[in-house]
Amino acid sequence: MHGTPSDLERRLALPYAVLMIGANVIGAFIVFALIVFALPLPDVANSGHVRRVNVAWLAGYLVFAVPAGILWVLWLLRPVAAWLRADRPPTEEEQRVVLLTPARELIAHGVLWTLGGVVFTILNYRYSHELALIVAIAVGLAGAGTCAVAYLLAQRVLRPVAARALADQVPEDPALPGITTRILLTWALGTGVPVVGLTLVGIGELIGTIDASSERVATTAVTLGGVALIIGLAATVLTARSLADPLNAVRRAVRQVQRGENDAAVDVYDGSELGLLQAGFNQMVDGLRERERLRDLFGRQVGEDVARQALERGITLGGEELEVAVLFIDLVGSTELAHQRPPTEVVELLNDFFGVVVEVVDGEGGSVNKFVGDAALCVFGAPLPHDDPSAGALRAARLLRERLADEVPQCDVGIGVSAGTVVAGNIGAQQRFEYTVIGDPVNEASRLTELAKQHEGRVLASEAVLSRATDDEARHWTLGATETLRGRATPTRLAAPTPA
Repeated sequence: MHGTPSDLERRLALPYAVLMIGANVIGAFIVFALIVFALPLPDVANSGHVRRVNVAWLAGYLVFAVPAGILWVLWLLRPVAAWLRADRPPTEEEQRVVLLTPARELIAHGVLWTLGGVVFTILNYRYSHELALIVAIAVGLAGAGTCAVAYLLAQRVLRPVAARALADQVPEDPALPGITTRILLTWALGTGVPVVGLTLVGIGELIGTIDASSERVATTAVTLGGVALIIGLAATVLTARSLADPLNAVRRAVRQVQRGENDAAVDVYDGSELGLLQAGFNQMVDGLRERERLRDLFGRQVGEDVARQALERGITLGGEELEVAVLFIDLVGSTELAHQRPPTEVVELLNDFFGVVVEVVDGEGGSVNKFVGDAALCVFGAPLPHDDPSAGALRAARLLRERLADEVPQCDVGIGVSAGTVVAGNIGAQQRFEYTVIGDPVNEASRLTELAKQHEGRVLASEAVLSRATDDEARHWTLGATETLRGRATPTRLAAPTPA
């Protein structure tokens, strides 16, 4: 393995080595304890010599097996380390190697334990067939439990590596054993094999293959049962944690989403169905973020109220008759303004102007239906109902004149307000349409705006909107002359804000 070790390698190397070596050494001492203290050993000539031989061979095997296991594991980890040092997304094969590393190490541990079992069974067979059987049971019991615990520990320690391997893409076909397989494997190695060993001792005693005192058999049963309970509990706890941890992470992230935190995400570090669940949650949140972003853009384009109505009711072409108030506002001298100023400055000025318009209209319960160049059409009473659309439109007109004079004095405007029945709805084609209002009040408000540009106060309203407003707002307005507006057959009586 060439190159400088990555930060992840340095952080994981020591705990990983300690856990893997420690698990196997503890397993070896369990074998020693079982043979010396627990299992019902048959009468063997020169038992002291036999015990010394076994201890010597055990020490020798550990001297061989521990370095061999370390070298084997390092060989297995070689492609993983090379990928980490390259600091790039993994290929499909590298990703598969990373995810299968704990399983491959399980095979390595299993081979070394099986080899040890064969060696010690053959070693003791020449002394006693019964002794060879007892040794085989002890090695099988301890080896199976050790392999199960080592496999689960390896999965846990290598989670950060798996998370990095799965960061960009999760394979549709899970690389690791599924949940059912994992649970059954844990049971078989952590509980099933020890129980089989305990059963074999009982069968051996019943058929006479093993001859021991009742006290010795009782001690054996208690010891093997205790070992089965401890190893089985350890393996089950590790398995439960390996299943519960990703589920708890998803549950916590779901709570974040429920609180409206659409930046929630979970680390994907499992190559089984759980990894697909983790990745699926992240994809779902990505979809929610995208939907929220589109809704935000949609709301900015057509207005928040129109967007909300479209999301709730769906979108259909056509409209309905509604009683609304209409406010039209347009800049005075916009052509000269564009000629005298740089385009960027004009855009900035228009944004400041429209910012005040949107804030005032929204504050009075209306909505900006559309921007038309340097003008804006504002509607009160559609798409959402308004308790008093005429009063809202009139009050917005007065506030707009005051605020624009204070905040954007460069913008001289004309404002016209009217009210009446319009058709409000989605107009256009299925491929492209907009929500708008069509009717005489819209035309009248537009013509009033043209006239207002020549009026000293720059704000005019029709008698129709004034008659529909509440007295609290109507008292701020004064009726004046009657005029026939351009393009209209009937005259319109004008109203203007009462001077303070």
